[in-house]
Amino acid sequence: MSELHTARGRFITLEGVDGAGKSTHAGWLVDALRAAGHTVLATREPGGTPLGERLRELVLHEPMQLETETLLMFAGRCEHVRTVIEPALARGTWVVCDRYTDATYAYQGGGRELGVARVAALEQWMQPGLQPDRTWLFDVPPEVARQRLAASRDPDRFEREAQAFFERVRAAYHERALAHPQRVRVIDGSRPVEQVRAQLQAELDDLLEQAR
Repeated sequence: MSELHTARGRFITLEGVDGAGKSTHAGWLVDALRAAGHTVLATREPGGTPLGERLRELVLHEPMQLETETLLMFAGRCEHVRTVIEPALARGTWVVCDRYTDATYAYQGGGRELGVARVAALEQWMQPGLQPDRTWLFDVPPEVARQRLAASRDPDRFEREAQAFFERVRAAYHERALAHPQRVRVIDGSRPVEQVRAQLQAELDDLLEQAR
């Protein structure tokens, strides 16, 4: 048991558009990891630090230029990685993060059509060498996500975008999954909860076994 607390922790990220099911399963995943004997930190992006949460409010609600939006995402991520994520991993804590850099490739790179190259340049500058050990991409058609959100809360400025925006976001996410098949696992979030949990459990068991 002591080895669990002295080895480097694992970094898990959950991706997908709002309404795809990330929040539904995030708490279950954290509980499952703790039941397996691991210390777990749950965090999110944008956010994760006091500064990051303030930047989150700006990014989600204030109109701004695309370049400004992208730079703010990476500014918050830099603070998050260096003050929260990396120290936690070094302590042996497993980190579960609701969104990470794949989201910037999807939303700014794809949805807002900034392109891959600029996002990649910022990624290399801000977080060289730190990639998730496993990413679960919750995937649903944009119309399904929109229906779910309409019944839950008032939309932010991303959620108010047209369907074509979310189709580009979804396509960019799938490009990430194709480019990184060992890390990114696609979850069909339109299925019943129990079916999604069964897939997550099987893949989590595999990840836990690799970490032994």
